[in-house]
This record gives sequence, structure tokens and C-alpha cells, in this order.
Amino acid sequence: MSNLPPILYSFRRCPYAMRARLGVLSAGLTVELREVVLRDKPQAFLATSPTGTVPTMKAGDVIIDESLDIMVWALRHNDPENLLKMSQAGWDLITANDGPFKTALDRTKYVTRYPDSDPEAQRATASSYLRDLDQRLNGQDWLMGDRETLADLAIAPFVRQFAHIDRAWFDAQPWPDLIAWLNRFLESPRFARAMPKFAQWHEGDAPVYFGA
Repeated sequence: MSNLPPILYSFRRCPYAMRARLGVLSAGLTVELREVVLRDKPQAFLATSPTGTVPTMKAGDVIIDESLDIMVWALRHNDPENLLKMSQAGWDLITANDGPFKTALDRTKYVTRYPDSDPEAQRATASSYLRDLDQRLNGQDWLMGDRETLADLAIAPFVRQFAHIDRAWFDAQPWPDLIAWLNRFLESPRFARAMPKFAQWHEGDAPVYFGA
């Protein structure tokens, strides 16, 4: 790694960016965090990110613009909790989260963006995935057993986003273990450390550091 800390372009409320920050914290790394306002993207960010999306990390000559890749990159440098140590089932849960569940989540939350989609049908699709998570959590605190793994940290920000569409409705559903798991995550010191508010970054601003 370079002597200079990696630069992480982030946006506080984005679940993908939450993932990246959770990975950085879990690895005990320090990054220069640059908070991006998505309606006013700075030129330095656009010149760095091939997709113009957050999160994007620049570590020396290496650019990583997928949230899960940032998590894995950070944890491969240092993984004191063995978060990467999980079975294929954990990776499969993340794949389902990032595919069908996220598609249904977006079409439930952003109704005006998808006028040809039925939000109730999409909520039912998302709920099917969440019921599967609830069944997996029966009798255990975390998705893969009695300890957190990458699967928990990668999936929880998206379940949080879905729950916040209508938290009263979410809490009324018959998935008590899922609700307890989400609350456990939201009340954790790790999540609190991942969610400080940063001012919008502008070219020439003094560095703001995040992490260890």
C-alpha cells in the first residue's frame, strides 16, 4: 500500500457506500473520505470513477468502484474478526441481495422511476427474500451462525433501506428474527462509527480521515 491513505469517495445514505465504510472500519484501515453530493459530483471524482458512482476507492494506482470489492480488498489487508471466513452460502446470500432483492427494493421505494412496475408485486418479491433470511436466522444471531461475517455487513444496509420505506409495516411482518438481526446491526458500535455526517467535499479542501 502507498504511504498515503486510500481515497474513498462516499455518500452517507447510500447502502453501497455504507458497505465500503463498514469494510474499512472492520479492517482497521484509515482512508481519506470525500463526501460526494450526487447531484453535484466533483470533477476529481468523475475523473477517478469509471462509472461515476459511489463508492469508489483509489489506493495508489488501483481504482475499485464496486462496494463488495472494496470490502474484500480492505479485509484481505486485515481481517481481525475473520469476516471473510464463511461458506459459499454466505456469498450466495449476497448475490441474491445484490440481484433480485435490490431490483425489487428499488421498484418498491422509487415508484416514480419505474411507472411500469407494480410496487406491491415488487414488495412481495423482496419480502420472499427477507422471509428466507428470517428462517436462516432462527436460533442464531447472525446469518452464518453465532458471529458476524461479511454476509451480515454486506446485506444489512439494504435491508435497512427496505425497512425504512415503511418501518411500521416492516415491523408488523412475521419475521421476528430478521427484525432482531436488523436492530442488532443498527444498534452496534460498528454501524454508529460508519455513519458520521461529513460535509460535501470540494477540490482543495483539507483531508478528512475516516477509519482506524
